Amino acid sequence: MDEILEILEQNSRYTDEEIAVMSGKTVEEVREAIRDYEEKSIIAGYTTLINWENTGKETVTALIEVKITPQRGVGFDKVAERIYKFPQVKACYLMSSGGFDLTVIIEGKTMKEVAMFVSDKLSVQEFVNGTATHFVLKKYKDHGTIFKEKKVDTREAIFI
Repeated sequence: MDEILEILEQNSRYTDEEIAVMSGKTVEEVREAIRDYEEKSIIAGYTTLINWENTGKETVTALIEVKITPQRGVGFDKVAERIYKFPQVKACYLMSSGGFDLTVIIEGKTMKEVAMFVSDKLSVQEFVNGTATHFVLKKYKDHGTIFKEKKVDTREAIFI
């Protein structure tokens, strides 16, 4: 079970046939296991990790620490749900220590757009007591993938 998940986590583009060879299982066993994982939400989704810096498209990623007051009967869950439903929010985590409760990762086109999201949408939420925003300056590794800058050919052309 775990072997198939580890293979998929490493590269979700592997075919069922490739996973079968790598795991020593039959193709049908792999398909059945993946179907089961999807039904049980063990596999929560599929996504592509893109190094936007290499595309030339400007994006800003921010890590926001959020201090909240838990709600009676539901704790932090209801507040977190209201926050993670915003399309700008890429991840939302409940933290165990420090001066804040949630870590929220968002993406925007500019620093101003991120700042406006924090001031207009996030900090005004009921039960949010404070925020601290940290901007990502450079990504070196994300979800186990090392981000490399595209190589620029610095050689000069010589005409003969």
